[in-house]
Amino acid sequence: MSQLRLLTSRLGVQAARLLAPHDVQMSSWRSRSSGPRTAFPGSRDGGGSSYMEEMYVAWLENPQSVHKSWDSFFRKVNQEASCGPPQPQALSVVPESRPAASSRTKTSKLVEDHLAVQSLIRAYQIRGHHVAQLDPLGILDADLDSFVPSDLITSIDKLAFYDLREADLDKEFQLPTTTFIGGSEHTLSLREIIQRLESTYCQHIGLEFMFINDVEQCQWIRQKFETPGVMQFSSEEKRRLLARLVRSMRFEDFLARKWSSEKRFGLEGCEVMIPALKTIIDKSSEMGIENVILGMPHRGRLNVLANVIRKDLEQIFCQFDPKLEAADEGSGDVKYHLGMYHERINRVTNRNITLSLVANPSHLEAVDPVVQGKTKAEQFYRGDAQGKKVMSILVHGDAAFAGQGVVYETFHLSDLPSYTTNGTVHVVVNNQIGFTTDPRMARSSPYPTDVARVVNAPIFHVNADDPEAVIYVCSVAAEWRNTFNKDVVVDLVCYRRRGHNEMDEPMFTQPLMYKQIHKQVPVLKRYADKLIAEDTVTLQEFEEEIAKYDRICEEAYGRSKDKKILHIKHWLDSPWPGLSRILWGRADMTKKREVDWALAEYMAFGSLLKEGIHVRLSGQDVERGTFSHRHHVLHDQEVDRRTCVPMNHLWPDQAPYTVCNSSLSEYGVLGFELGYAMASPNALVLWEAQFGDFHNTAQCIIDQFISTGQAKWVRHNGIVLLLPHGMEGMGPEHSSARPERFLQMSNDDSDAYPAFSEDFEVRQLYDCNWIVVNCSTPANYFHVLRRQILLPFRKPLIIFTPKSLLRHPKAKSSFDQMISGTSFQRVIPEDGVAARAPEQVRRLIFCTGKVYYDLVKERSNQCLDDQVAITRLEQISPFPFDLIKREAEKYPGAELVWCQEEHKNMGYYDYINPRFMTILKRTRPIWYVGRDPAAAPATGNRNAHLVSLKKFLDTAFNLKAFEGKTF
Repeated sequence: MSQLRLLTSRLGVQAARLLAPHDVQMSSWRSRSSGPRTAFPGSRDGGGSSYMEEMYVAWLENPQSVHKSWDSFFRKVNQEASCGPPQPQALSVVPESRPAASSRTKTSKLVEDHLAVQSLIRAYQIRGHHVAQLDPLGILDADLDSFVPSDLITSIDKLAFYDLREADLDKEFQLPTTTFIGGSEHTLSLREIIQRLESTYCQHIGLEFMFINDVEQCQWIRQKFETPGVMQFSSEEKRRLLARLVRSMRFEDFLARKWSSEKRFGLEGCEVMIPALKTIIDKSSEMGIENVILGMPHRGRLNVLANVIRKDLEQIFCQFDPKLEAADEGSGDVKYHLGMYHERINRVTNRNITLSLVANPSHLEAVDPVVQGKTKAEQFYRGDAQGKKVMSILVHGDAAFAGQGVVYETFHLSDLPSYTTNGTVHVVVNNQIGFTTDPRMARSSPYPTDVARVVNAPIFHVNADDPEAVIYVCSVAAEWRNTFNKDVVVDLVCYRRRGHNEMDEPMFTQPLMYKQIHKQVPVLKRYADKLIAEDTVTLQEFEEEIAKYDRICEEAYGRSKDKKILHIKHWLDSPWPGLSRILWGRADMTKKREVDWALAEYMAFGSLLKEGIHVRLSGQDVERGTFSHRHHVLHDQEVDRRTCVPMNHLWPDQAPYTVCNSSLSEYGVLGFELGYAMASPNALVLWEAQFGDFHNTAQCIIDQFISTGQAKWVRHNGIVLLLPHGMEGMGPEHSSARPERFLQMSNDDSDAYPAFSEDFEVRQLYDCNWIVVNCSTPANYFHVLRRQILLPFRKPLIIFTPKSLLRHPKAKSSFDQMISGTSFQRVIPEDGVAARAPEQVRRLIFCTGKVYYDLVKERSNQCLDDQVAITRLEQISPFPFDLIKREAEKYPGAELVWCQEEHKNMGYYDYINPRFMTILKRTRPIWYVGRDPAAAPATGNRNAHLVSLKKFLDTAFNLKAFEGKTF
């Protein structure tokens, strides 16, 4: 049987289909054969192919000795080899003579050539996608590999792989039933066979489906793509496609003109996604679907809302207006996270259709199971057990699709009885880059879509600059889902014309790609030129279509000024025009003997490397830094993949520095780095979240390993988590690193009055389960990183790192704060006018992190420098009881206030309040100043953010605010 399987794989699809159902008969036939198996002349091996020849000889003697399908096959082959078919003898009749050896050799060669052609066809069906022209830029291989499979005939020389010659190109060959390239023809020349295979499998569509273990499904896909002439479009269909491309591109252009400095995560470079989604919806509606539920990340969401869901444009444009007030309920969110529900007429099918776009946070793929659950519920309530009325579409980014484990988990729900939604159409917007991470560093699989293979979902890769190929693929995908009730993936291989967002500068890390992108002709112009050249539309008609949609946008823009809807605040990063400017800026700082946050980090790492301490920094986009502040890997602007890590060239015998962009995964990557940190105590291992609250998806690792690891397993670990944190109007998913969660899990006792001693600080650190800090100065950040290694034991370190402070002019430190004799300050006391006359101070404000700079500015504005002192907690846990006691006693007549920018039920207040009460022995109150309790960690509304900031700053410096109140 093992030999039979070898034969099956060797002889191609036809042999496989003929043999597979008859394993038992083949085995019994072989057992009846006697004598040694000797390969015929021309045989490619002495094993699998010789069985074929033995069967042929046996058939010549008795046609009933083989299966009837082989009988039919051998008759056809013999008919081509001679003027007429031989008349096989019955087993009971002894032939007068055996066929001549030369005749057998000639026939054997013909059999093998036919089987070789079948193997060739199968090779293209299996591996043709590896050489398909998928990248619109023409510079990358979608499968990350430029290797051409040896069994694909891309040159005459490769004919030899099949023992074929150039002379065979014009010979006619019988086509197997496992291909449709012949259409109504049953034979084709080898030259034509190769040409048609190249056209089907190696142009702008790459097909992965031969791993599917269902013959019917494979045949269905072959017929859809191999049949000659299937990709033909009527003039009406082409004009509709052009109109949809106009709307997709001009919408992005309009936003860019009106709000050039706003982040909107536009669709430029993949404008074809709009007609792609509309085609899936059109085709599904045609087949009876009434309700489509979509989930997607932020890129292109506004365009989808406008041109797929058909949300009123004035509603979208209104959200860009910073003067509009927030809604009465809820915190709101950034505009490219919002969802929509809309019932309308599908104009292609004239049928009602309900479209839902599920709101999604910045956690990208987190929406996947939510969409599936909503779809399942809709199917249940409609009694739609087969999914013929309700379906789901999921749009993914390439890096997230490969990197986030929830994608895999969602796929594995797809066929479970209580969870199946009877098939989902997955559309991957394959930018061929993550935020800044090259795909070669983001995944180990050839394609980002390989995870879909686990459920036998066909994967259709398509060049997004070929709109007609995209539309055809999407139409087939919708048909597949309706026919087989199974998942299908459409991989739109495209590019990202701008950076990760409109304020991002991609030339830092992808210089060659973006040089090509800047030269790339937009897909709309390409397609318009094509249709104009073939007289499908005129230039005038095309320009009128553009003018028509531009008018629609302008009129909606005018109406948007009168709308009173929820305003959604954008968030900004300052664009940085050049890398040299960054490096020269750092050089200038050193001349002034001062450092900013990024340089302090650089110096901390560099000093440890000099001392032989290995430093490893991992996470999403850490090489450059999410906020374009780090730049630890420099990229050659002319040569692809030529980079330099300067920190590995500081000292002659330094330890190695590893900085690596990670897969777009938190759960998996943080677990990996935790294990890495376990291997040696003499390494500083750091994991940075893109934004602080992105650790949400790694909560299992944090809860089960980092917080409790020492208590459960007596296992020390010195891993460092860098979590960007700060309330700056960036919306609920880009503000809070959730400090309350870490503080809640801290094990120091709030009610135990400590026994102070000379080693109190070190003893506290040894007894705690982890250390939680929020540094307000670059020098303190420098020191806490070094302290992590200099301590005689290891504890996890949680650092809430800044965003706006990275470039704040006041957030700088002098070299004098970092030289020998200096160290990490758990508390930074007031050092201004108020500290020189503490008896006159009326209020002492305690705070931590970025809010300190807001407080200092407001104190100066209100001329209260001598009446209000401000003290910073840099280490929150374990709580610095000794230093807090000292500060409170220094200002005996002052009211004590805790001020934080986080909401009252979040942040630090619930943690610090009982500890203040313990150290003060409940003799003095500490009043809370900050935002009111809330469900969301931050508002998505810019105006609401500023109003609440002003409100709590006013309260912080209102010296009569707490008169008459009791505690």
